[in-house]
Amino acid sequence: MKIALTIAGSDSGGGAGIQADLKTFHQFGVFGTSVITAVTAQNTVGVLAWEPVSAALVTRQLDALAMDLPPGAVKSGMLASAVLVETVAAGIARHRLANYVLDPVMVATSGDRLLDEDAEQLVARRLLPLAALVTPNLDEAAILVGEVVATPDAMERAGRALVRRGARAALVKGGHLSGDQVVDVLVTAGAARRFTRPRLDTTSTHGTGCTLSAAVAAGLALGRPLEQAVADGLDFVHRAMAAAPGLGGGRGHGPLNHFVPAPPRPPTEGL
Repeated sequence: MKIALTIAGSDSGGGAGIQADLKTFHQFGVFGTSVITAVTAQNTVGVLAWEPVSAALVTRQLDALAMDLPPGAVKSGMLASAVLVETVAAGIARHRLANYVLDPVMVATSGDRLLDEDAEQLVARRLLPLAALVTPNLDEAAILVGEVVATPDAMERAGRALVRRGARAALVKGGHLSGDQVVDVLVTAGAARRFTRPRLDTTSTHGTGCTLSAAVAAGLALGRPLEQAVADGLDFVHRAMAAAPGLGGGRGHGPLNHFVPAPPRPPTEGL
């Protein structure tokens, strides 16, 4: 069985972070391991509080897994602070962890900040060059490239800028675009592809970014080409949103339904 690793914060509400990642890994048929970077107190309404895990313990978690359960792919989400960005970058480089998907989590769906401001550009300097794929939303892309990103053309330009800065590919997510269609733009060194889907009328969007990056990492762990892993991940998130369980009483952003089936595995894909 293939192994995928998530490096992220714990979401007490179960809709995002480590919890969403492990549910997603399970649906894709990969064995999920985790390095916890922070513990949050949150629900569908917002983040009440959070505290980072020490850099020493994050390092020990990474070392333990690399030694005994080396992953076929890795994703990172909430890294909380500049110290932990440095710690995770050093660990990924030291253990030469492949197929790294960087979800540059900066702000929660509720609007609560999940990354210290002094760490934002450090993400670009230290983690982008290690990433097989970076998956920013529009706000995160704007922070990373230093300009407003509000149209599909601007998303493609931002993706190209992120590739020039070291990422092997960038998936700029368009969930915050206006209009009836959602456009996500995948940029690689030699091409760009736009994925378009009808916008769902739902407030169940908590954990969409975490789930997507975990789904892509799972696909990479299974040996799928990047573009297929991205397409499968986007399809999974769309169906998980459409089948959302409606938890939280509608007061905030509810979780997805992580129990929808993953896209079918190719007949030739082995365990």
